[in-house]
Amino acid sequence: MQGNLHKMYTQLDTVVQYELPIGNERIPLNALIGKSIKLRFTGQILCIHCQRSIKKSFSQGYCYPCFTSLAQCDMCIMKPETCHYEAGTCREPGWGEKFCFQPHIVYLANSSGVKVGITRQTQTPTRWIDQGAVQALPIFKVQSRFQSGLIEVAFAKHVSDKTSWQQMLKSHVQAIDLFEKRDNLMEQCQAELTVIAERFAVNDITPLFNESIVDIHYPIDTYPKKITSFNFDKNPVVSGVLQGIKGQYLLLDTGVINIRKYTGYEVEFSA
Repeated sequence: MQGNLHKMYTQLDTVVQYELPIGNERIPLNALIGKSIKLRFTGQILCIHCQRSIKKSFSQGYCYPCFTSLAQCDMCIMKPETCHYEAGTCREPGWGEKFCFQPHIVYLANSSGVKVGITRQTQTPTRWIDQGAVQALPIFKVQSRFQSGLIEVAFAKHVSDKTSWQQMLKSHVQAIDLFEKRDNLMEQCQAELTVIAERFAVNDITPLFNESIVDIHYPIDTYPKKITSFNFDKNPVVSGVLQGIKGQYLLLDTGVINIRKYTGYEVEFSA
């Protein structure tokens, strides 16, 4: 099978179900664990926005002109507290109104340890799975990405806002009492949270105290003893026995590969 890669589709189940999109096809991956697979990069990359052929991709799949012109590639996507729309400098206000002004969730997750994160409400639990979290707990619902960013910054003074992907892949992460972590953070950040809430309408920022912890289990037979990363730009062939899948990573007995990193790359797949 041959086509351009996209990030894996996931479905929360007893064990997360994965499908690998190649072109217009989706390959069910769970059934291939324990079997040999091979992906060969053909040398062609297509920009995921404008579909032009490119030699190098930026920000997981964009050509350079799209990367430097699209609002969806701005730094405020990674750091929403620096929102360009809020500052009056958004390059695509229409896109910003559609993407950034919708309900967002601030959450705690356990991936390589406890972290705080944000996502659009429609992206739960997909976002947690993509990060390789084994537990997740929604703690706030807000009405814009900017608002979620302000809360994330306050919490990030006391807990990480990043995932160590190497640690996430090395072994099964031990469970953590996310309720206790939430309550401690609420107490530590009470003054800052009050100031943030006072900036917006009464119902814009809602604490979530009745949510349950979401437990996530991944299809993994064997965790890698050593993390060795494949890179299509240096070696066009990735092959080995598929031992598991976590986040957006395929875990092979020969190394690991982040599928999302190579969005837009054309590959030949066989199993």
